[in-house]
Amino acid sequence: MTDTKVYLLDGGSLVLDGFHIWWNKGPGGEVRFPVYSILIEHAEGRFLIDTGYDFDHVQKVLPFEKPQQTEQQTIPGALKLLGLEPKDIDVVFNSHFHFDHVGGNKFFPDARKICHKAEIEQAANPQPFEVLGYSDMSFSAEAAAARGMADQLMAGQTDANSRFEVVEGDVELAKGVKLIFTPGHAIGNYSLLVDLPNRAPILFTIDAAYTKKSLELGVQAGFHIDPIAGVQSMQRLRDIAKETGAELMFSHDAESFKDYRTGVNYYG
Repeated sequence: MTDTKVYLLDGGSLVLDGFHIWWNKGPGGEVRFPVYSILIEHAEGRFLIDTGYDFDHVQKVLPFEKPQQTEQQTIPGALKLLGLEPKDIDVVFNSHFHFDHVGGNKFFPDARKICHKAEIEQAANPQPFEVLGYSDMSFSAEAAAARGMADQLMAGQTDANSRFEVVEGDVELAKGVKLIFTPGHAIGNYSLLVDLPNRAPILFTIDAAYTKKSLELGVQAGFHIDPIAGVQSMQRLRDIAKETGAELMFSHDAESFKDYRTGVNYYG
């Protein structure tokens, strides 16, 4: 691996009401939106940002989100399209621990795992209004034990293979791959800025702004811990995009996602 390449791993879709996607703004009504993970092939290794949702978990705990996910949209299936297996991933970074960003963590027992220093504790002791967001505890034996949800762990999963290195603030994950701390949606929420050799950088808002409309209006999603911090984080993303000339890509924007490259197609 030499030049940096970015792959978007299509993880299927979910449904939320518009008043939840655009908090207190709407319009209301069911909106189906994409979920995807980001794979970065880099001279320093393969970095996976988020691991999507687990279909069975959502069907059991959040059936109102009406998951649609094919075998090729699971993390193992999406990697297989690229000729890869979970063991080929060097680093898993979770932007935060909401269920649609951690569902595939269990497939990476040997990868180095990184998160914000406050996220595991928050997942283990969420605020009452965050419980559904932090409903999939299969990523961490420690958090699952604290919540009395050890039944979610895979057989043989222990704290040793769900241990995380923790970071805070902005972090350079690898040369030209920068984690941008954007709290508000979650206490340890991150966005991602990637420099590429043959095009403008890409600034992935991740869940700091679900959609283009979210960023334009300064309206975050209903799942959040700090609405004021969330608005400030969106302004920071606008500033970074202006300063760097980066192309913005959004985490849950069905209209934008139609034009994103997925599967074997990459940005580089």
